[in-house]
Amino acid sequence: MNKMEEGTKERMEKCDQSDHSNSEEIVTKEQDAPTDIVCDEIKGLDANRYATKKTVAQGMLDIALLTSNASQLKYVLQVGPKHEFYTLLVVLISISIVLQVISAVVAVVLSTICNINHQPDHRKAEVLNNISLIFKVFSITVNIIISIFYSMQIDMDARLNTQ
Repeated sequence: MNKMEEGTKERMEKCDQSDHSNSEEIVTKEQDAPTDIVCDEIKGLDANRYATKKTVAQGMLDIALLTSNASQLKYVLQVGPKHEFYTLLVVLISISIVLQVISAVVAVVLSTICNINHQPDHRKAEVLNNISLIFKVFSITVNIIISIFYSMQIDMDARLNTQ
């Protein structure tokens, strides 16, 4: 056995021990260890941290989009019917806000009702997650259309102000 194989065998034995209290030592002492051989406990911690950060970032982006829609709606309502695309923008922004709210409700239902550690809930959680994703895709598509018509009006206003 070469030195690398001995080190790998030693790490695997450490991971297989029932007392995992030294998992931090494994990570810090053997930083040059091959990444394909890591005990499940250490993998679980990294995956959980990634998922948590991803969820928080996604939530912040959802809030930013909702805030942007509210701001756009406020502007269009303040300008009123003299806005060239008034009706279209009010309808699209309202649809976008409703889709975002529905997506948030589905996410809350998903987090409260489904226990992913319970096997029978896996299918239900997958369906709810897909429904939430569909609402998000439609909301983003509507927001792309909104940004086209919203920016067209701003461009026209800028041209009028420069003349």
